[in-house]
Amino acid sequence: MVEGEHHRKSPSAEMRGLLAANRDFYRIVEERDIAAMAMLWARAVPVACIHPGWPPLVGRDRVVQSWTEILRSAQAPTIRCHDEHPIVYGSFGQVVCLEIINGALLAATNLFIKEDGLWRMVNHQASPVAAAIAEQLEEALAAPRGRLN
Repeated sequence: MVEGEHHRKSPSAEMRGLLAANRDFYRIVEERDIAAMAMLWARAVPVACIHPGWPPLVGRDRVVQSWTEILRSAQAPTIRCHDEHPIVYGSFGQVVCLEIINGALLAATNLFIKEDGLWRMVNHQASPVAAAIAEQLEEALAAPRGRLN
């Protein structure tokens, strides 16, 4: 597949499944569903996570525990996902996207593998976007779409 080709064709079933798993991740965070978060992370391969401002967490137990602490916290963030770009490589997939967390704009990469026929997360990493770029992106995200004048 040529780079960018996935944007011109209708999404495959694999791509739709990958996007559904990615959206599940953000829904799980919004609903603070600790059990669902644990189920989302892969069991058959090593996993890792880098929360903004945190050191890397490696290993399923450490990653799931970090999410448990975040979701149980009274200060659990509100995270909205925008501008998803899914890429599928056989049984491996990634979604590159933007996150808005409590008003801050972050760039995120979510990596998934197929495990027992389901997309399971193996890595989540998010980092802040520079302020000047963030302002431009926020304006673009807020612009009305689909209007022709």
